[in-house]
Amino acid sequence: MHAPPPPPSPTEQLTQWVSYSLQSAHERRPRVLLLNTALAGDAGNTAAALDQVAELLAPLADVTRHTLANSPGFAASRDSLAAADAVVIGTGTHWDSWSSHLQRFLEEATPAEGTALWLGKPVVCVVTEHSVGGKAVLSRLQGVLVTLGCMLPPMSGVVLSQAAQIAAEHDPEAARDFWCAEDLAVAAHNLLEAVNGTRLWHTWPVDRTGFDRRWFCPQRGFLK
Repeated sequence: MHAPPPPPSPTEQLTQWVSYSLQSAHERRPRVLLLNTALAGDAGNTAAALDQVAELLAPLADVTRHTLANSPGFAASRDSLAAADAVVIGTGTHWDSWSSHLQRFLEEATPAEGTALWLGKPVVCVVTEHSVGGKAVLSRLQGVLVTLGCMLPPMSGVVLSQAAQIAAEHDPEAARDFWCAEDLAVAAHNLLEAVNGTRLWHTWPVDRTGFDRRWFCPQRGFLK
C-alpha cells in the first residue's frame, strides 16, 4: 500500500485559501455603495450625478444607495458600508467645503479608522459645484479617505460644475480638458478594475499641449 500524501504545509494551506478566495470574489458581482451626502438629498445635482454612476455600474455590479439627508449620521449607513466592496461618495460644495451631512458622517466614523470597514476599499468621489471650490473639496476628501484606510484608484475623483457645463455648451473644444459627465464612466470603470484586481485602467482626455495658451485679455476679458 502507498503511504498517504503528507498534509499541506501552512504556506500551502494559505496559498490554497487565497486562491479559493480570489476565485469566489470573481464569481460574484462586486457590491458598490453609492453614498449621497448632499444637502439636497435625492433631489439635487449630486443625486443626478450618482444616478448616472449607478447606470454605468449596474451591468457589472450590485449597486445599493444610501442618502444621508434621509438617514443622517454614520451609524445608519454602517451596515451598508460594511457589506460593500467599493464606495462612491457624492457631495456638493458649500463655502469651499463639503456638506454638513458628510462632516457629521466623517466625525462619527472616526472610531472605525483603519478597520476592515475601510481598509483597502476602493472609493470614487463625485463633487458638484456651481463654479469654484470643488477641487479643494475633492482633494481634502480623498486625503481623509486615505487616512481612514481606503484605496484610491486612478482617475477616481470627478468635480462637476455648472460653469464647466456652460463653457462646454459655448465652446466644446476649449472645454475638452474640463471635467464633464462623461468622465464618470472612467471613474466607474476604474473602481471596478480596482475591486476585481485586473488593473486595466482608463483615463479621460488630458490637454498636454494647449494648457499654457493665453486666454486672458485686459481689453476684452477673454481670448478665443
